[in-house]
Amino acid sequence: MDVTYLHQTKCISNLHSTHHHPLSVLSRVSISISKHYQHNARRSLRLGVRNMCMASSSDTLVSGKSSSPTVASKRDIEDEEEEDLKSWMHKNGLPPCKVVLKDRVAYDSRHPPIHYVAASEDLQAGDTVFCVPNSLVVTLERVLGNETVAELLTTNKLSELACLALYLMYEKKQGKESVWYPYIRELDRQRGRGQLAVESPLLWSESELDYLTGSPIKDEVLERAEGIRKEYNELDTVWFMAGSLFQQYPFDIPTEAFSFEIFKQAFVAVQSCVVHLQNVSLARRFALVPLGPPLLTYRSNCKAMLTAVDGGVQLVVDRPYLAGQSIVVWCGPQPNSKLLINYGFVDEDNPYDRVVVEAALDTEDPQYQDKRLVAQRNGRLTIQPFQVKVGKERETILDMLPYMRLGYVTDPLEMESVISSLGPVCPVSPCMEYAVLDQLATYFRERLAGYLTTLSEDDALLAECDIDPKKRVATQLLRCEKKILSRCLEVTIDLINELPDLSLSPCPAPYAPLLR
Repeated sequence: MDVTYLHQTKCISNLHSTHHHPLSVLSRVSISISKHYQHNARRSLRLGVRNMCMASSSDTLVSGKSSSPTVASKRDIEDEEEEDLKSWMHKNGLPPCKVVLKDRVAYDSRHPPIHYVAASEDLQAGDTVFCVPNSLVVTLERVLGNETVAELLTTNKLSELACLALYLMYEKKQGKESVWYPYIRELDRQRGRGQLAVESPLLWSESELDYLTGSPIKDEVLERAEGIRKEYNELDTVWFMAGSLFQQYPFDIPTEAFSFEIFKQAFVAVQSCVVHLQNVSLARRFALVPLGPPLLTYRSNCKAMLTAVDGGVQLVVDRPYLAGQSIVVWCGPQPNSKLLINYGFVDEDNPYDRVVVEAALDTEDPQYQDKRLVAQRNGRLTIQPFQVKVGKERETILDMLPYMRLGYVTDPLEMESVISSLGPVCPVSPCMEYAVLDQLATYFRERLAGYLTTLSEDDALLAECDIDPKKRVATQLLRCEKKILSRCLEVTIDLINELPDLSLSPCPAPYAPLLR
């Protein structure tokens, strides 16, 4: 969640202050560690909360698989029924609230149902439905114990997500002895899945990534995965620099205790549920909030957000709800590509969806330097990304035309005229305009041809009931992209048809801008 605002509401907690035990994930970690590591993990301080919940090793948030699933005992089942996440939170300071946890059936029958937050009673817009006290919120300030260290680490080589993921892995090793065990168990149950029961593409196999063929997101996923690996290689630095972690786990060097795959799974788990708070210190801006995502449902057209208040984090709804309805919150102005990578879902009604068209001046052009100066004078780059927002395709195409025309100028005298002009004005001839629009139309056709399916084939595929969840969400993303690109092609063709003389041939352009 991206944007939150500060309200003057107080949350009161009776949970004892904790400095060493924020949250954790990764049930797979607890399976693989040795008794030696278990002994060291138990050296950390406890809060004295009696955890009555049991977790099956098959309910693994980040592993996605279970190497040795166990059958829960009758007592385990009774304990799970007796104390869920919300009950545990109430015991530890959560004030009375207006939400309940309900189940949504997972697409994969091998996985348990997805829990989600729903209204416990009829609600009106403006109602505060819960306020989670700071004692139940995990931030870098809690994890590292020192805000100065937190700021140092997050401005150096590691992101906040990597720092939180490292702490999650250490906490997970304590199992039920961790004060955060009920929250960990809930995250394990979610398995890093979004509200469509799909993991981020960062955890997809190579063959599953082929579902995204034709979309730039495929390269984005690979680049993000490489970035996570670089952060993994810096984990030991955090361990040495952060005194609080070093004191708790003096023998558990991160890269020796946790494999890259486990770290990546933890990173994705944190990514799927972290809340970005505003108007707070750097060490508190990324927070893990029980009852927050992924239990809350993200919606692009919603304005309700988790907000930092005096003593906690609260949610005020932006619309009325009937008892039992799923509570939705805003995920920020993110395109569907980001929603899929970060949270594992696509919003087909996303007003912030967009595709990127990148145009670049040809560096082989003898007049490249002059054109670069003209572009910079008009706020453009030599490699200029144009954000094509859904519903704004025509406006974006018209915005691109001056930049494209600049690349088509070949006459030095015309270039001098352009340089001396005060605006982004290039001499426009019918054949030049035709050439510019023809290049754009060709680009959009080629980009659409890069997909393996057409829009009509996507519609038929999504109409099937038994489609693989990952293939479904990938198809939804590709369909959204194709709709924007198809509209861009329509706009370009319309502009061509508006030219006064279509009998002309497009002007030759040896140094036309490069599109990708």
